[in-house]
Amino acid sequence: MFCSTSVTVHLLRGIGALGLLLLAFLVPGLSVIWQGLALIVAFLLMRGCPMCWMMGLIETIYERRKKKLS
Repeated sequence: MFCSTSVTVHLLRGIGALGLLLLAFLVPGLSVIWQGLALIVAFLLMRGCPMCWMMGLIETIYERRKKKLS
């Protein structure tokens, strides 16, 4: 349900979302519109909240290990 096709893609999406979150909260002088846009894109990259992203990472690793054992 939550998992990506690879762990690498999932981690790259997480790094991108983290960068956008840091941009939205830590860059002074950024307009409210750009902050909101950065938050929305980060939310889309994580496919929900950070906990949803973490659950997806765990499920991706589980699915990968299950395929290796088969």
